[in-house]
Amino acid sequence: MLETLLKLTTTYCISFFLLIFGMTHCFSQKDFNLPRKDSDKIRFELINNLIVLPVSLNGVELSFILDSGVSKPILFNITNTDSLQINEVETMFLRGLGGGESVRALKSRNNFFKIGDAVNVNQDIFVIFDQGINFTPRLGVPVHGIIGFDLFKNFIVEINYKSKFLKLHKPELYTYRNCRRCETFNLTFYNDKPYIDGQVEIEGKTQSVKLLIDSGSTDALWLFENDSLGLMPVKTLQFDDFLGRGLSGNVYGKRSKVDAFSLGGFRLENVNAAFPDSTSISFARKFEERSGSLSAEILKRFHVVMDYPNAKITLRKNGNFKSEFRYDRSGIVLEQRGMRVVREKYEKQTFDSYGRKNDDNLTVSTSESYRFKLEPAYKIVELRSGSPAERAGLIVNDIVLAINGKSTHTMSLQEAMEYFQRDIGKTINLNIEREQTFLKIQFKLEDPFKQKKLP
Repeated sequence: MLETLLKLTTTYCISFFLLIFGMTHCFSQKDFNLPRKDSDKIRFELINNLIVLPVSLNGVELSFILDSGVSKPILFNITNTDSLQINEVETMFLRGLGGGESVRALKSRNNFFKIGDAVNVNQDIFVIFDQGINFTPRLGVPVHGIIGFDLFKNFIVEINYKSKFLKLHKPELYTYRNCRRCETFNLTFYNDKPYIDGQVEIEGKTQSVKLLIDSGSTDALWLFENDSLGLMPVKTLQFDDFLGRGLSGNVYGKRSKVDAFSLGGFRLENVNAAFPDSTSISFARKFEERSGSLSAEILKRFHVVMDYPNAKITLRKNGNFKSEFRYDRSGIVLEQRGMRVVREKYEKQTFDSYGRKNDDNLTVSTSESYRFKLEPAYKIVELRSGSPAERAGLIVNDIVLAINGKSTHTMSLQEAMEYFQRDIGKTINLNIEREQTFLKIQFKLEDPFKQKKLP
């Protein structure tokens, strides 16, 4: 999961403050600004609900995820960026989601950071060299890092999920529009991360919750189990699953549904909710008032205006609002792992003895030829126990070559995964490569709540 929260060891410590009635930070030279502009519009890619932004770090072009769940930028996956220079480093350790150990990192100061026309000439960044911390395979596009608070704190950030752009506005020049369909909510801050108050309904009971706004998580809701508050997965509506990868390892837990989730007058029904296991979120629960996370599967249903300087967020429904909340119905988690050689057929023109090509007055034959290309390999990295994919005979490390007759090298990783969220009963035909053996495997998508649970 991308809630890679900066939890530092006692060797080095950064002090944060709980801000209940708005932001009280005094912005310094280590801030983003927009020279000679009042606002800036930046296009982004939306990959599996996550916002992937083009950034420039010390003159090198990279891609970062915009993650409101992090307080400081983190840089990883830099093995292919040999020209990147990082400045003034010291060693420290970071702790995040997952049941593993802290991760060794370098803190680098005084870096030049540019997003669109917004620049920061003294940006701090944490650099992780652990090759296991890499979200590129999960998204199928290059991702080199994540950024959150340091960008949000300096601007009013308007996020248009439907049109895939965000606007950075100078707070002192921004004017809120009259919007009858909008609702504005107060934010509270803890460790430079924003929290919002909402309500969940589980088995007919309504409970108030305080949730981290986490644009870096692909899910809808994460809820921390609390029996006394009724925050528990419904016994007849749950299954064990892999929830994602955190800074400190893999995160597992239960997936379930809540009857409804409400923010003010906005109400969403039959919402996906994950309940991570307690060992994976021990550091996330340091803030005792927190009940979980409000994540990108819900955020993408709104036009969002994030206003950290005034500690508020404004939401307006967009065209995604009524979209059904779906789970994977196959049991497969794919990643892009390496490359494979693909033989591609094409028609090669032949010429007459004078070297003339086809035209309206001349018939020149074509011949069928092949060329070889390197394309991404989509590998199965997780299989839900008892799922239709597992029962059909698939195993971890199988490479998926084609889905329902369409070669996977012609589709993005996200397009491939979308096949596995289609309607219950849909037949899936896979062409598989397993240790240089080619197999065809068929299964039908099933309701995951009726599949066998993990032991």
